[in-house]
Amino acid sequence: MSDAYVECLVKAKTSPLAKFFKVFLMTLTVVFVLAVFVLPPLMIFGFIGAILTGGGAYFVNLYTDLEYEYLYLDKELAVDKIMAKTRRKRVVSYQLDRIEILAPIKSYRLDNYRKRQAKVKDYSIGEELQPDRRYLMFYEGGEKIVLSPSEELIKVMKNAAPRKVFSD
Repeated sequence: MSDAYVECLVKAKTSPLAKFFKVFLMTLTVVFVLAVFVLPPLMIFGFIGAILTGGGAYFVNLYTDLEYEYLYLDKELAVDKIMAKTRRKRVVSYQLDRIEILAPIKSYRLDNYRKRQAKVKDYSIGEELQPDRRYLMFYEGGEKIVLSPSEELIKVMKNAAPRKVFSD
């Protein structure tokens, strides 16, 4: 039995609204800190406001600065979510023998699957680039997973399951 190990790290795109909200909260934090020093009668309100907006900016940054890491080992694909390069969380693990198909998102091989109602989970970069390197995976009929794997990861998975993994 050949054990292959491949890992792939992709950065998810941050939405413009999340960027705006993060900058807005940071600006409010600075304003409240300055209010503590400039307006002594409002010191308690400025201090509480600075703590609340600073905490909000921290959590917005934590949940919008995302990276996904794909780990392939022994016919299992694990997806980890890395938040702000400080916290790692195992999101899900997929068995290769339960995958129905894995193909590029615009592949003709997915034509029979396009109308299927399935729960969509997006662990990709979050945007369509030219050329589009995202892949679509149908898992046990109930899940539709969008990934952005590397060429090496696709090659190893194709060697393990040549009738389910396509690279067109």
